[in-house]
Amino acid sequence: MNTNDAPNILITDTNTADIRLMLETLAARNIRGLVSDNACSALEIVEKHQIKMAVIANSISPRKGQQPAVRNSLELMRKIISLRPNTPVVMLGAVIDDRNELIAVAVNAVKNGCCEYLLRPLSKKNFENLIDTLITDRSSGRPNPAGLPDIIGTSEILMQTLRLAGKAAISSVPVCITGESGTGKELISHYIHINSPRAGSPYIKVNCAALSETLLESELFGHEKGAFTGAWTQRPGRFELADGGTLLLDEITETPMSFQAKLLRVIEQQDFERVGGAGSIRVNVRIICTTNRDLQTQVRGGKFREDLYYRLSPIRIVVPPLRKRREDIAPLVRHFVRLYAVDSGRYIEDIDPQMMRTLENYSWPGNVRQLRNVIISSLILGTGPMLSMTDMSWLTDEIACAENKNESSCRIKQTTLAGITLEDIERQAILQTLDSTGGNRTLAAKSLGISDRTLRDKISRYKNENILQTAGLSY
Repeated sequence: MNTNDAPNILITDTNTADIRLMLETLAARNIRGLVSDNACSALEIVEKHQIKMAVIANSISPRKGQQPAVRNSLELMRKIISLRPNTPVVMLGAVIDDRNELIAVAVNAVKNGCCEYLLRPLSKKNFENLIDTLITDRSSGRPNPAGLPDIIGTSEILMQTLRLAGKAAISSVPVCITGESGTGKELISHYIHINSPRAGSPYIKVNCAALSETLLESELFGHEKGAFTGAWTQRPGRFELADGGTLLLDEITETPMSFQAKLLRVIEQQDFERVGGAGSIRVNVRIICTTNRDLQTQVRGGKFREDLYYRLSPIRIVVPPLRKRREDIAPLVRHFVRLYAVDSGRYIEDIDPQMMRTLENYSWPGNVRQLRNVIISSLILGTGPMLSMTDMSWLTDEIACAENKNESSCRIKQTTLAGITLEDIERQAILQTLDSTGGNRTLAAKSLGISDRTLRDKISRYKNENILQTAGLSY
């Protein structure tokens, strides 16, 4: 590699021993280290050079005798992130005797955009792993072996989920990942794959909800030439493509019962025939499935095969909703700002504290996906170096509606429900929601937290039982 093409890493530190260790480690990987001993010269380097990563000591101060552009390491980190939004910033700090104080310092750094907090004395192995994780694999386009960078957060409930996913990764048994829409089930699935012995093999995913039964069968098992109209050539299926690796069946509960029987046989025997074919194809595939529904409820309702349920879920992982990990909201906000600020043409120096408080207090029914979309919208619609909700009155109205809904829920909880069957409570909730939405099924389903198909089934049953007529509703 030409020296001019070598990636740059900014090192802002005054500890000569650690600087030497970092430079030697970088040189062995043909990475150039640009060293600065103060905040002002660090900013000059960032403005003049493209950097792949920045390492900042937590005791850095401005250059003596000059008006400081930044006053401390945290301000320097925020400034670098605003100038280079996609650049990972690592904080290097001294060991603090008080464990609580050490945790507070590290958490504060993460909240301000730090992606990793290293302690002195700096370990060469730790620094090598950091470089391999944040630089080498990003540059090569290969997945991050230490986990996905998009899994952002330090909350205990998220850490528990990742620990369970890590344990699941070492085996090849199927894993069922459940959780609300937008929580990041697919990220956990990918996390399991890249931390498994199959990491070097294919990771193939199929969105079961997006395909009809016929297309799903062809997509998963492949087809022979002439198997059906439009099958001009032989085409391998996703099972075949995933041989030796992992196959993600996203939204598995959206598959029809007739297809579930075929899927069960393939999962158990690990062989199948292409559509229109006669020869058996044998594969070695690890299955991961996801769903935003309660699988046991689906089984009891006769909408999911019980034998397939037990075959798919020897290991079950529940991804927590964002409202149960509110301490992760601030790091997620800063992560999304770094990802999307450049594309939206914004230069963000800070986030309005009032906006951050509002985001942290919101319940986020759409979870991380909804938060990401809100940040993208605020970046596109807003102006200036401060990210705020000035141009997003619709979100303020949405949050107000959610708060009113929560108050109504509290009042409902205070009502005595003893002696009322769950079926009656469910029916009342559906009918009252339909009435409040003026019969809009899409809005009603969203408000109730169920799918349009589930609501249609309920309405059809109520119609057959003359319940709709009694309630004064007609469909």
